[in-house]
Amino acid sequence: MKEFVNFIREQGIVGLAVGLAIGTKAGDAVSAIVENFINPLVGILLQGTTLTDIESKIKIGKAETVVFGWGNILQALIVLVATAFVVYFVVQKAGLMKADKKK
Repeated sequence: MKEFVNFIREQGIVGLAVGLAIGTKAGDAVSAIVENFINPLVGILLQGTTLTDIESKIKIGKAETVVFGWGNILQALIVLVATAFVVYFVVQKAGLMKADKKK
């Protein structure tokens, strides 16, 4: 049991768990912002076309059509970058970067 406690202490498992929790909730918040603010804003700028509407269709053969949802990919990338920024900002402002360094 003592080795397990030392492992948790030395490897920063608690910090990892806290980071995961913060990252998950930040991701949820950023997803909501992108879906409910940025997506409609793009719809206004593109006159009714939201990010999720942007797609490419390629016809293969006579009957098959393949659809590439570029807008969904772009939306996921926006959420990823914004989430990373929010988590970085929270960690930096809370001073957690210094706390994670080994002594």
